[in-house]
Amino acid sequence: MTDTGSTGRIVVGVDGSPESALALSWAARIARSERAGIDVVAAWEFPVNLGWTTLPADFSPKQEIRRAALAALEEAFGTDLPPDLRVITHEGNPANVLIERSATALMIIVGSRGHGALMGLLLGSVSARVAEHAKCPVLVVHTPPIPDAPDFELTPAGTGRNEEPAP
Repeated sequence: MTDTGSTGRIVVGVDGSPESALALSWAARIARSERAGIDVVAAWEFPVNLGWTTLPADFSPKQEIRRAALAALEEAFGTDLPPDLRVITHEGNPANVLIERSATALMIIVGSRGHGALMGLLLGSVSARVAEHAKCPVLVVHTPPIPDAPDFELTPAGTGRNEEPAP
């Protein structure tokens, strides 16, 4: 019997940063190996320090974060999207949203930096909070990638490929 169905979901936290596209490319590699689907999760919230600032009438944080997620997908894959991919926008603290999703995820993948070092210091590191509190394995990807690093392909265990012979 051949089972080609998904074995779980890999959750990728995206915010439109360059690390988002790198996290997505890692998710595609691992999803292929694990026969898993990919949930691209983009979360947003109004910062409490926003105060009484007036925003443009047509400003929609949900639409902005969705645009950022779609831009990261375009950067990572162009028009060749991986199969079984969903884009999910969610209002809430990004770290908390990802931690909640970790309860049912196969894995979470996030970039090491989102909007930059200063915002990370002010808001706290999403990747650090997720790595500390998630209920599943977490991969934190860093940029820049190693120059001239050979590409590799992960293969499922038991396929006989890339396995050492038993002694």
